[in-house]
Amino acid sequence: MSATVFIDGAVGTTGLEIRDRLAGRTDLTIALLPEKRRKDPEARRQALNDADFVILCLPDDAAREAVALIDNPRTRVIDASSAHRVAPGWTYGFPELPGQAERIANAARVANPGCYPTGFLALVAPLVAAGLIPADLPLSINAASGYSGGGKSMIAEFEADGPTTAFRAYALGLAHKHIAEMTQHAGLTHAPIFAPAVANAYRGMVVEVPLHLHALPGRPSLAAIEDVLRAAFEGSTLVNIAAGDAGAVEIEENAGTDRLTLRVCGNDAVGHARLVATLDNLGKGAGGAAVQNLNIMAGVDPVAGLVF
Repeated sequence: MSATVFIDGAVGTTGLEIRDRLAGRTDLTIALLPEKRRKDPEARRQALNDADFVILCLPDDAAREAVALIDNPRTRVIDASSAHRVAPGWTYGFPELPGQAERIANAARVANPGCYPTGFLALVAPLVAAGLIPADLPLSINAASGYSGGGKSMIAEFEADGPTTAFRAYALGLAHKHIAEMTQHAGLTHAPIFAPAVANAYRGMVVEVPLHLHALPGRPSLAAIEDVLRAAFEGSTLVNIAAGDAGAVEIEENAGTDRLTLRVCGNDAVGHARLVATLDNLGKGAGGAAVQNLNIMAGVDPVAGLVF
């Protein structure tokens, strides 16, 4: 018998991406509530408890509420919100990080990573683990996402008739909800400065971490940093280390896929590095990551249904 998957919030941007990737699967049965019952508490409770797997594509408070409605030990949950990414008892759903795939496979509760943290952690966590970046080094993150990351309201704003902005910096108060996730899962002592922005592109994302090489132990070269990243993601189907001598990097590079591309750019002579990640905010940054985690938890090909 196929496993049953209930997507709570299946009509939102992330939910629709997940449904697209699961379409045609014979090893899984997708359970959806009809429109008139989507907000019926008892209908949701029953659907949550009847499913083998639940994927939550909801605002944080609604995700916590949904988890509280599950009253059996059998139903396993993947939460695509930010509600549980640093919560005790939840497994962080970034399978390419060391040991995480095995933890995800055995977990009852998995928190999908955020889109920005996916790029940041892929660049930084292996370097912290290898000792190239000290845990207490002050870091900053510059990043831009396609406007689909803001959900239906932002999509409507950017696609409405009339002029709109090309680039909007936000979270200027430096209290973005992704900061705790990035700090904890990178193993950092201090929270990084996070400077996100939204660009006038539907999907895609660039995440950049600048480094002063002379501030790092032993002043590693760009090649040494790249070697650590290559070793960390060796054999990965989705994570690719590209050459760092690209003349430019576009936000749409991995749009429409579940890939994650990393680059070590910079200038050895002056001791400056730019670590750059590109991904699709709706792919490896959301829906694709949820399906990858579902595959691992279900014991099937981890990249089944993914686009790469």
